[in-house]
Amino acid sequence: MSNKAKTRTEQARALPPQDRIALVEDVLDSLDRADPEIEQLWAHEASDRLAAYRRGELAARDLSDIIAKYRP
Repeated sequence: MSNKAKTRTEQARALPPQDRIALVEDVLDSLDRADPEIEQLWAHEASDRLAAYRRGELAARDLSDIIAKYRP
């Protein structure tokens, strides 16, 4: 970590908890950028799944059943 980053970290730690949370959220948001290629692939996958459902090749399931499957 650079000295500048270390200084910023020390400054951030001196902030009140609510301000630190807001800062962390802002930094994470700045890292969360959509990849257009991946977005296009997911859109295509969703279209394919919807088409399969409409053709009767893919059954719908209740959300509660899916959640129950993964609960301990």
